[in-house]
Amino acid sequence: METLTQGKVCTEDIARYMVVVSDFIKTHPRTSFYGAGAFAITVLSYAFGKDVKQRIFVWINSKADQIKDPKYEEYRKQLVAPLTDLESHDPELRKEKSIRILEIGVGCGNNLKNYPEGSHLVLVDPNPHFGKYFTEKLTGNLKIKPEDIIVSKGEEMDMVPDASIDAVVVSLVLCSVTDVAKVMQQVYRVLVPGGKFLFIEHVREWDAKKYRARRALQSLLTVTRIWPFLFEGCTLNRDPLPVIKAAGFSQVEVEYFYAPILYTLFKLCSPHVIGEATK
Repeated sequence: METLTQGKVCTEDIARYMVVVSDFIKTHPRTSFYGAGAFAITVLSYAFGKDVKQRIFVWINSKADQIKDPKYEEYRKQLVAPLTDLESHDPELRKEKSIRILEIGVGCGNNLKNYPEGSHLVLVDPNPHFGKYFTEKLTGNLKIKPEDIIVSKGEEMDMVPDASIDAVVVSLVLCSVTDVAKVMQQVYRVLVPGGKFLFIEHVREWDAKKYRARRALQSLLTVTRIWPFLFEGCTLNRDPLPVIKAAGFSQVEVEYFYAPILYTLFKLCSPHVIGEATK
């Protein structure tokens, strides 16, 4: 599939986007009302500082699965399926028939239940308030073994040793990092030869003809910084695939799909890519 590039938005584009927004409000008044209310509450809360901002984002994230169709869980399982047949480069872990996984942006820990039994985990997330949620999942999941929990951005996880990780997993994370290229440099650095990078991300709408309104809203809400402001830096019009392909992996396999989303507003995040890259 042809890679999409992110262009600049001119005055005519903004005028067109405003028409799209106006039409959306007319056809979806209830969703627009709740969206405006959430925006007002968030603006007031963010005014009290970074800590409150992070706590609100954690709460929103903890409710995120409620806006996804239950079928989305099948994509989570597909994401980590390659881990089943992966053999560790660590001799001690090979004896245990286990592997070492690093998850960047672990969030509420929604992927933990799908990891292979006996997996050793290194968890990285810049938001310390997620700890309550993924710790609860770890406590109730005796089949996996947490090795380290690191409060850090993916771009800055220098404390993880080179070539020490069998697989790196990211799930709806690259949309909000500051520098995708730096994250990929870190991913490539920590992976062992033959290690896997597994990713699932929402991306910019690729069918501009069929879904023109969605693509326009993705650009409008990102360029105006409304969506990133509300959702901790999340961008709707980013396609990380070119950067992933340029990171040096020997093989990159990807699949584009539309994720099942229950609520109209969040269907802006429906265009997805899921993939596997091998070092």
